[in-house]
Amino acid sequence: MYNTKDKTHRLAWIIAVPLMLCLFLSGCGSVKKLEIFKQEVPRENLNLEKPTPLEMEKIKWLIITSENADEVFKKLEADGIDPVLFGLTDKDFEMLAKNFAKIRNQLKVQNDLIDQYKEYYESEEVKDE
Repeated sequence: MYNTKDKTHRLAWIIAVPLMLCLFLSGCGSVKKLEIFKQEVPRENLNLEKPTPLEMEKIKWLIITSENADEVFKKLEADGIDPVLFGLTDKDFEMLAKNFAKIRNQLKVQNDLIDQYKEYYESEEVKDE
C-alpha cells in the first residue's frame, strides 16, 4: 500500500519533530538567574526642604459696637476707605479661630511627616558617619 520511500519520510518526521521539540525546550533550561534581587540598593536622599513659613499680610481689625458705629464709619470715609465692612458674630469668630487651629495642626502633622521621611531615608548615613 505505502511506498517504502513514503514510510521512511513518515518515520523521519515522527522521530525528527519530537527530537526538535526536545532540543528547543532544553535550550531554555540554562537561563542565568537575575542578580537584581540579590543586590541591595542604597536609599536615595530625599532632598526635601522644609516649607518656609508663610508671610501673612497684616490685617487691621475694627470692632464696631452700636455705640461707636457712626464714629468708625466717619473715620473710614475721612481716610478715603469705602465704609463697607464684613462682620462676624462672636460664635462665627469662634469657628474661624477653630478653623485656623485645625490648619495649624494639619501643617504640624505634614511637617512631622516630612521629618519622619527624612529620618527614614537618611538615617543610615548619619549612623555610618
